[in-house]
Amino acid sequence: MADKLALPLLFPTPPPSKSLFPTQNLHNHKHHHSHQQQSQPPVMLQTSSLSSTPATPHLQEFISTQNSNSRETRRTVTSPAFITRSKTRIGKNRDPNRGKPWSHFRLSPQGQKVLDSLNNPSYQVSELDGVLDSLFEYYRAGSSLSGGVDGKVDVDGLSIDVLGVMKGLGFQKKFDLAMSVFEWVRSRQGYQLVVSNSMVASVFRMLGKSGKVSAAASLLNSLHKDGFELDVYAYTSLITVYSSNGRYRDAVMLFNKMEEEGCRPTLITYNVILNAYGKMGMPWSKTIGLVEAMKSAGIPPDEYTYNTLITCCRRGTLYEEAAEVFEEMKAAGFSPDKVTYNALLDVYGKSRRPKEAMKVLSDMEINGFSPSIVTYNSLISAYAKDGLLDDAMELKSQMIENEIIPDVFTYTTLLSGFEKAGKDEYAMSIFKEMRDNGCKPNICTFNALIKMHGNRGNFTEMMKVFEEIKACNCAPDIVTWNTLLAVFGNNGLDSEVSGVFREMKRAGFVPERDTFNTLISAYSRCGSFEQAMTIYKRMLEAGVTPGLSSYNAVLAALARGGLWQQSEKILSEMKDSGCRPNEFTYSSLLHAYANGKEIERMHALAADIYSGAIEPHTLLLKTLVLVNSKSDLLVETEHAFLELKKKGFSPDISTLNAMISIYGRRQMVAKADEILTFIHDRGFTPSLATYNTLMYMHSRSGNFEKSEEILRAILQKGLKPDLISYNTVIFAYCRNGRMKEASRIFSEMKDSAGLTPDVITYNTFISRYAADSMFEEAINVLQYMIKQGCQPNDSTYNSIVDGYCKHSRQGDATMFISTLQKLDPRVTREEEGRLSQRIAKRWP
Repeated sequence: MADKLALPLLFPTPPPSKSLFPTQNLHNHKHHHSHQQQSQPPVMLQTSSLSSTPATPHLQEFISTQNSNSRETRRTVTSPAFITRSKTRIGKNRDPNRGKPWSHFRLSPQGQKVLDSLNNPSYQVSELDGVLDSLFEYYRAGSSLSGGVDGKVDVDGLSIDVLGVMKGLGFQKKFDLAMSVFEWVRSRQGYQLVVSNSMVASVFRMLGKSGKVSAAASLLNSLHKDGFELDVYAYTSLITVYSSNGRYRDAVMLFNKMEEEGCRPTLITYNVILNAYGKMGMPWSKTIGLVEAMKSAGIPPDEYTYNTLITCCRRGTLYEEAAEVFEEMKAAGFSPDKVTYNALLDVYGKSRRPKEAMKVLSDMEINGFSPSIVTYNSLISAYAKDGLLDDAMELKSQMIENEIIPDVFTYTTLLSGFEKAGKDEYAMSIFKEMRDNGCKPNICTFNALIKMHGNRGNFTEMMKVFEEIKACNCAPDIVTWNTLLAVFGNNGLDSEVSGVFREMKRAGFVPERDTFNTLISAYSRCGSFEQAMTIYKRMLEAGVTPGLSSYNAVLAALARGGLWQQSEKILSEMKDSGCRPNEFTYSSLLHAYANGKEIERMHALAADIYSGAIEPHTLLLKTLVLVNSKSDLLVETEHAFLELKKKGFSPDISTLNAMISIYGRRQMVAKADEILTFIHDRGFTPSLATYNTLMYMHSRSGNFEKSEEILRAILQKGLKPDLISYNTVIFAYCRNGRMKEASRIFSEMKDSAGLTPDVITYNTFISRYAADSMFEEAINVLQYMIKQGCQPNDSTYNSIVDGYCKHSRQGDATMFISTLQKLDPRVTREEEGRLSQRIAKRWP
């Protein structure tokens, strides 16, 4: 098993040099940074083009001088061939229309006339041939030639006119018409002399803006078949299209292909790929390996490179690495700007380190950068993720005092924080405030609401939110589908998990690493461990590199089965691959030890957490409460709970449920009521697990009837009781000999709730009947459960045999065993022998 679960270490990378970004040979170049868009995280590439990224002014209308084989050299040929254009270089953007209404871009009078014709409202598709033929005839006739020679044509002018016409159409969002122009030119004999890499790059960008990424990929293949040689400019444009549309693996594959073909990447290309690495959650060693390759090629990092690298640290919560990049950036002579500070703040926010985030804020202000809404959102995220919701709300008030209006990200972050803490009323209050203030929810908001309703088992409300996405002119994204997969997985609904995955693929979404990780977790929560590992294998086959999140997903699956030995092996493999374990890693390891009954190992890991050898993160302290409660260790559970409060962390509803559970099992009702009062006073929303825990406590007390009262309260609140809820109430009545009430709850569970009784349900009845010497009723229940397809287990037969023994009916017990094959044909001889030995021990 352990060998099968070993994760292959993909993409081996040599260890980086001692200093990741040595200052020697670095040019103190300055590049313009665009204002950060709120629809994207810090320093994320814009979806339209590279125009708004530092050092990438519009992927300019210039051709790389690095490619000596470029067709962009001047040639003179006799008509009907052409004179090719002079080569240009990558430099400043020369588009005079940036930020202005469209005007001609180096267009000839005839080119402008063609553009006007195509933009004319009365234009018909059938006119395209005539309009474009007039442009070609214009150049064939030698009209307006600048220094032209009879019989020769200026391809430079013709090509620039075609490009200008396409760009003009693109400016008017007439992408399909611009594509028609391009395809018309491609259909001409000798089109390769007219079509430039600048033109191809422009087409790639237009297709990207239109969401037609597959069409861009098809065009690439078609050009390759025609023998058209793409330059770095065109390649980088398509790589950017892939990355901007979330197809990061395709971007990386094209980057590798480009290098294989001998086309040398530029700084722009490397920056785009680094950004893709960050979005993919590529291991840090792989990311640094790319930077080393870039430097080896004589390309020093620029400001955008550093900012992108800091942003790459978000997914792996690599706050130490981000701080190191920040210091190296300053050492290299670059001054951090607002984008840099916000990116670093975001890393600390994702890493749940609000103190460090506040220090960055202080440094930012000292250096003359006023906090923006991006700054506040990162800080609010840091506090909300750590469960410090009062501090997060205080920051919201502070930003309003500073006349910064909360946006959809502010509200969604707070909503998610309250949802995670189990404070549903607060979450919905935030949602109401958001809408009352005229702030429209985005897909992230809807995803948070789907998660909240789904995790509470309120699937009706969850699907209403899913439908509302379309009504608000939004569209489900990859996170929406991943959230649905996680929700159904958390609720053990494996068929729904498979169904959602099919719908997701049907909707055109390509599974990325997060999807695979979600599926691994979902199937393991459904008890389908083999299916979870199959998904992991498919992930590898799809070329997705396992990262921190992948290792953690596999560890969580192993933990549920108590496979602690395999978990330790995975932990070792993680470290060997340069992937640093985080709080989720150690949380899963604690669960693995608890489920595997390895209490001593659990205590040893807890000691490392309490001592600070492993950072006592809030998640780990909450996990210690959970695993100690589950292992029925009262003193250790209370110790972990006190440590949580001592560190200033707020418990969540799961932690509080664990405290009620351990007090309830010991009938420490007063203590359990204290926790329940805390839940109500602090605005937590009791979950189904809360109510089930309370029912369990009362089912074993003299006040057992209160279990059904709680069941009725659940139904009144609109929650859907589960099998545990009904089994607990049935147990309460059976334990006290109230079989009529137990049977009533049994019928309600099947008929009204639509739940299928399990072996625990039947065993509860059989055990009580046998204990009361009602063996005919016990055997009737046994026959009924077998008929319903529920297989008896050892406890089922033990209850009946023990009942006979308790009432000194040894002969009846032996008779029962002899007739067991007739009752249950699946009973083995070994089982019969085991039961006979049980009788012998009772009657020596």
